[in-house]
Amino acid sequence: MALTFGAMSIAQLSLLIQSGKADPVDVAEAIFDGIEQYADKAVFTLLLRERAMREAHASSKRIRDGRSLGALDGIPIAWKDLFDIEGMATTAGSVVLTGGAPARQDAAIVTKLKNAGMLAIGRTNMSEFAFSGLGINPHYGTPENPHSRDVPRIPGGSSCGAGVAVAAGLVPVAMGTDTGGSVRIPAALNGIVGYKATRGRYAMEGVYPLATSLDSLGPLCRSVQDAVWVDAAMRGLTAPTVARQSLKGVEIVVPRNIVFDGLGSGVAEAFEGGVERLRSAGAHISPIDIPAFEEILALMAKHGALVTAEAFALHRERLAGPEAARMDHRVVLRTRLGEKTSMADYIAILAERTRLIAEVDRLVGNRFLAFPSVAHVAPPIAALERDDELFFAVNVKTLRNTALGNFLDWCGVSIPCGNGEAGMPVGFLLSAPANRDEALLAVSLTAEAVIRGDRI
Repeated sequence: MALTFGAMSIAQLSLLIQSGKADPVDVAEAIFDGIEQYADKAVFTLLLRERAMREAHASSKRIRDGRSLGALDGIPIAWKDLFDIEGMATTAGSVVLTGGAPARQDAAIVTKLKNAGMLAIGRTNMSEFAFSGLGINPHYGTPENPHSRDVPRIPGGSSCGAGVAVAAGLVPVAMGTDTGGSVRIPAALNGIVGYKATRGRYAMEGVYPLATSLDSLGPLCRSVQDAVWVDAAMRGLTAPTVARQSLKGVEIVVPRNIVFDGLGSGVAEAFEGGVERLRSAGAHISPIDIPAFEEILALMAKHGALVTAEAFALHRERLAGPEAARMDHRVVLRTRLGEKTSMADYIAILAERTRLIAEVDRLVGNRFLAFPSVAHVAPPIAALERDDELFFAVNVKTLRNTALGNFLDWCGVSIPCGNGEAGMPVGFLLSAPANRDEALLAVSLTAEAVIRGDRI
């Protein structure tokens, strides 16, 4: 059983640990053994064996003494290479930050989950500076999607290592960030659950930014139940407050515009299967047009993308100096586009964003939204590495659906709903307007099995 700990859900593993059938020390050792034996060495950028084993021994003693911190005590977690870890430089998937000043303390959210008893296993790979939805990294290698059976395929980004670490059974949960889809995209392409919380739901101190107007956090894991448990601990709660909600009478709208344009083979069929199962389970499904989607795309065409403007402001000095030559040239090219966004453009974007959020909130109300997480399944890596034009085109399409939610400040959960081309996973994205996280999670707890096709 030891070598399967990483392939378990948090709920399964917690039952073993809390009942004394598995010791956190044995769990941690098995996790590291599994990572060592895994052929793909691009999943992690750094392992924290010494720290994790200290935490495991402390967890083991607490549980033996009858002082468990709760359901997450002794559960391993991997951290995207954006989160400060005390004593380590935060490198954000880049080589230009190696050798930087070590963090004086853990990121606030790392501390929250340490206080819940979780074991910090290591840092996972990512798109450099989190600026791509594909997960390709020329510095640390690109983790391969573990579902691929023909050619190496992308993991999705920017939380690429996090998605693969969970999908490959190396850890039960990994923490990601999401600015344009970086939790939900790798979750969808790797066939796991990814929960992007409303921006501001969690403390952001000690998290390397991309675009602070859009940055949010969330776990990649095996089930919505796991996400609910981690969400509670991230907010400092000792137990979740989310209760399952019946699907009978739940109103879900499916946008007719933009999000279904150019879907890849099998994506529409997998998504529509999930919709029909939800309808059979009692949910009310309604088609809807969301004019704001076209307005967002037109706004980006006119003024530039909000994420690009803020990323350029963050990296402008770096891009003007010698460090730019050591960065992924695709990240450099994309970030430099932000220089074209003037202050007047930026202010116009923010004003229009406020208006569009209010309009869409009135349109959607207390309903939920559903559409494919990503318009296609994971494509092969080789062509994307070889062809910059293809890279940028696929990146835009990969980010399209999820980025709409970031711009509109939504929360969202990506749930596997079937397979498309080459047998690769397809994600079903349930979303809700800002700060409706509890309602979204409550519905998702019940909807997950239906969407997956476990029952009708």
